[in-house]
Amino acid sequence: MSKRDAFLEATCQEKVEDFLHFIQLHKDRAEPFDVEEVVQEMPRNQRLTLWGKLGSLLQDVLLELPPERWAEDRQECMEVESAADPKHIMAVVDGVTLVADVSIKVLQDGDTYSALLEIVQRLHDVLVSLPASETPLLLHIHTLCDAWWQKGLKEKEQFGRTAFLLSLQKSFTLKKPGVEIQRVWSLHDVLLSLDYTSEENKQIIDLLLQCFNCPNYIRNDDGKRFLVFLFSWNVDFVWAIHGTIKNQLEFYNKTTTTHIMEIYFRAWKKASGDFLEKIESSCIQDFMQNAIFLPRASPVHAKVRQILSYFHSKKGCNKLDKMLYDLYKPILWKALSVPNFEVRANATLLFTEAFPVHDPEQNNKNTDEAIQKQLDTAMSLLDDPHPTVRCNAILGVCKILSKCWELLPPTIVTDFLKKLVMELASDCSSPDVRCSVFKCLTIVLDNGLSHPLLERLLPTLKYSLHDTSEKVRIAFLDMLIKVKAVRAAKFWDVCSMDHLFARLAIDSQPVSKRVVDLLFKSFFPVNEAEKEWCSRCITLIQMNPMAARKFYQHVHRHTAPTNIIKMMLAIRRVVNSCIQPDADASEINDSNKENGEAEPLFGKDMAIVSSLLEIVVILWSSVEKALKQNQEAQKYTFAKFGNVMSKYFQAFEDERCTVPLIQLASFMPPASVPTFSCGVLSRLRKMDSGAAPTQYGQLLDCMCSWGLAADILELITDWLTEALLKEGDNAKRKVRIQQTVEAKPDLALAYLEYLFRHTLAREKVLALGRRPLKQLHIVLGNWRSVLYAHFSSSAEGPKGPGVETALKVFTHHGRLCAHLQHSSSEGRDYLLSMEEVAAWVAEKVLPFLAKRSNAEDEEKEEESEKFQPLAAKITESFLSVCRDVLLVGLADDTFKGKILHLCSLTLLSGTGYLCIPAVLLILKEVADSLVPEDNNNSNQARENEEDATTVVLCVVANIFQKIIELLARRLKKEPEEGKRLCQSAVPGLAGFLQVAQTWDKAPLCGVFSTLFAVVIVEKTHLLQKITHPEEVITPESVEDMPPLSSILLSVILKSSSLTRAFLTEVSSSFDSEAISSLNELAAVLHVLAVVRHTGKSKAGLKSAATSVQQQIHKHAVASGDKGDIQRVIYESSVKTLNEILDL
Repeated sequence: MSKRDAFLEATCQEKVEDFLHFIQLHKDRAEPFDVEEVVQEMPRNQRLTLWGKLGSLLQDVLLELPPERWAEDRQECMEVESAADPKHIMAVVDGVTLVADVSIKVLQDGDTYSALLEIVQRLHDVLVSLPASETPLLLHIHTLCDAWWQKGLKEKEQFGRTAFLLSLQKSFTLKKPGVEIQRVWSLHDVLLSLDYTSEENKQIIDLLLQCFNCPNYIRNDDGKRFLVFLFSWNVDFVWAIHGTIKNQLEFYNKTTTTHIMEIYFRAWKKASGDFLEKIESSCIQDFMQNAIFLPRASPVHAKVRQILSYFHSKKGCNKLDKMLYDLYKPILWKALSVPNFEVRANATLLFTEAFPVHDPEQNNKNTDEAIQKQLDTAMSLLDDPHPTVRCNAILGVCKILSKCWELLPPTIVTDFLKKLVMELASDCSSPDVRCSVFKCLTIVLDNGLSHPLLERLLPTLKYSLHDTSEKVRIAFLDMLIKVKAVRAAKFWDVCSMDHLFARLAIDSQPVSKRVVDLLFKSFFPVNEAEKEWCSRCITLIQMNPMAARKFYQHVHRHTAPTNIIKMMLAIRRVVNSCIQPDADASEINDSNKENGEAEPLFGKDMAIVSSLLEIVVILWSSVEKALKQNQEAQKYTFAKFGNVMSKYFQAFEDERCTVPLIQLASFMPPASVPTFSCGVLSRLRKMDSGAAPTQYGQLLDCMCSWGLAADILELITDWLTEALLKEGDNAKRKVRIQQTVEAKPDLALAYLEYLFRHTLAREKVLALGRRPLKQLHIVLGNWRSVLYAHFSSSAEGPKGPGVETALKVFTHHGRLCAHLQHSSSEGRDYLLSMEEVAAWVAEKVLPFLAKRSNAEDEEKEEESEKFQPLAAKITESFLSVCRDVLLVGLADDTFKGKILHLCSLTLLSGTGYLCIPAVLLILKEVADSLVPEDNNNSNQARENEEDATTVVLCVVANIFQKIIELLARRLKKEPEEGKRLCQSAVPGLAGFLQVAQTWDKAPLCGVFSTLFAVVIVEKTHLLQKITHPEEVITPESVEDMPPLSSILLSVILKSSSLTRAFLTEVSSSFDSEAISSLNELAAVLHVLAVVRHTGKSKAGLKSAATSVQQQIHKHAVASGDKGDIQRVIYESSVKTLNEILDL
């Protein structure tokens, strides 16, 4: 029996296992059996028999177990053995699908395929009800429906629709949908058979619109073809597409927008009839209107402009020119003259980009007249009253000139350029306009025909290099760089070298960087000999030394480190030539060849020598990292300069030369400069106590760069220890052998200050480890005894350290604690040390702030008052250091508690009010450090944290209340001293209130309650003291308020946020019925009157005034005695209230 006959016989319910065996053989590549080959070899009548038997087989298995029960029975089969196995049924259906698919491929013209059609219909029904989990079978039936449509057989619309819908759905779910999108495009003709208005097709329509939001479709070539085709499916669908794209346009990136504008253009280009009209009126003209009327800040505006720019860039064919002319005609020309400047600016951009907007069907004469009119319009836009419109007009005109230079009459071109160069480049009303001129002239320079005319006009712009606006200077230099690049003119003819050097010397980095871009090849010609580099370097120094330094700071951006090192060595040879007559040539130069190359170019001019040395330092700094990566080049450079450094120090003793020489020495290891490095520590030791930082700073930097920071630290520690010992000897009156080390504590502190103020030096010192730093920490801490000794009347001897020195040591001890705590990886040893200092201040220092009311005599009282300023200084110094610790986030909760306790004790001391400014800064930092942050901690942990924070903030609020009480008390007892104290507290008060207003819950929100109460009480007290009606005056400014209220309100009213918080407190005080009497209401209105004159927070002001209005009518005073003070206060209050409410 042949394969055909065997296969045909197996196609029945009774021999279904044989059928499945044949299907398996087909799928097995190792087997020679091929179903397609078998079916193709069958004669026509045998194929008809095959399809009939296949139909019966399919019908039998589907009756045995319908598809909708496959998922249910599969689950049951796992539990109980079933008569019908779903896997077996699906295998049979899959086999039938395979044979049907093969049959479609071999179908010939004239074949009767009604039986095959019946099979495909049954499979189509299976597909509709098939569970989504059966992906392989679903894919095979999907492919079958696709093949039926592609073959163009009977009832193809039904199968094509299903295949199209499935492909469309899968294209959104697959990770790599390229193949499925290709299938969607191959089935796109299916849409032509669908009814757009039918409800059955709503799902497909929604999916089609979704394609325009899918990047896979927008970026794929077949996807783009499909999207373009959708514009021609149904006229009504065009508007739906456009609406979908507009809704998503805000979220498209620039690349996606580029694809979208290409889709629009291709759809317009292929459209005709009603579709073309619809696309033009509903899509393109809609974009035009949006581009004109949308504000520039809109996220969609730039995308709309990008789409229209694509159409403008394709100008040149009659169809497109005609379309732009027809669509712009009703909207563009009106928009150029509307009152709204933003609309005019947008229209200007469109007009100049689309220029010329003309009708290609008109004759030449009419076209010329239209273009001339448009040129006149462009010229008038350059004179627009708003700078934004002028800027856009400048950009547009420059684009027109660049694009149409050879087409425009020379007189018009000249008029435009003269307008730009002679007038708008010096537009004093707007730096943006001046900047636009120079930015846009670079566009004109792209057209080579413009160079001769610009070469004559540009020199008139030379003073623009000194424009007051930095961005104008930058734009001018960018234009000069462009001039140089396109060789339109010699840039030094446009702006002279002297002007460029002057700007380079004094201007900011963005400007000086561009000047260097312009001059680099002129003064660092890398293709010339190194001798020429030096010659031009010296020329630059002679012209402007400061500009020369700035120039070489930027050189590393333009050339390789190798060239910079060559330049350094070339300068070395030139400098060697200056000292050669005074020194042995063999010690200076390595060879006669090097000697012969270096010609003295400037004699012995020390100004030039110093500048050359400074330039070497600048160049070395720029390649220091590169040298570290190339050990061989580094050793060579060290050797070359090390050979001559000692001679340089001998020959060039001028201060301008020694400064760069010391800097050079710091770049090299100490062994390379032995003569100098051996004497640095000695020079530091012999330095006078009053030396300026410029005298010792570089030497300290050298020591640190050489890794000798430990020696400096040892010197500082020795000086401070020696001074401390001498102080102790003086106190004990003992005789000591004279020490060889002269103690210089002031100089030691100066060195320490320098080391910790400069980042690189500080890093070197902190890297030394715990031992030397801990020793210094102990010595600094021991100086507290010297400081305390100054509280005795006989403390200051002629040889003992002064109180200022001791106070500086005390401050440096605190700062060193902070640095050490920051550098320590764990523990809180140094925070503990500062807490011990806080305890010392509380125990030893604060008693001197207390006033002794029971002094035995006046002499003791005077002695006590004499030490109060010192005690206040010590306390303020320590609190200042603590504030820095809080500021950088080193403090933990324990430390905060200790410092707040110290602040409380300070304020409770008799003259503790002297420390109020320092205490306020502490309160601000503590409150700021507790501002809640978003975290993922558990609720329990968050509650515990909130409880601890509440306790600390309660202490802060109580201390602040105490501060306000002390300020009020000092103003009452000593008005002048109180005013000075209040003024000194203003910065700290402002900072604390800014932090307090960020808290919307207790206890810090009570701070504004305290302030409001103080202001109202003080003002109410004044109103109660009034004896004559004439004294009732409504204040207009904070100066008219009582002293403390004046200070507090001046701080609050400087900030809009503080003003709002204060007014919120005013309103809430009425809700709690805290304000009741007429005098209190009048006081509130006086405060509101002051707020009113500042013009801030009008909404909060009216809200507070409304609260007053609800209360004040209860206090209406009957008209009686004209001199009744309460009546006058009431009438004045009502008048003030009405003025506020009329705002």
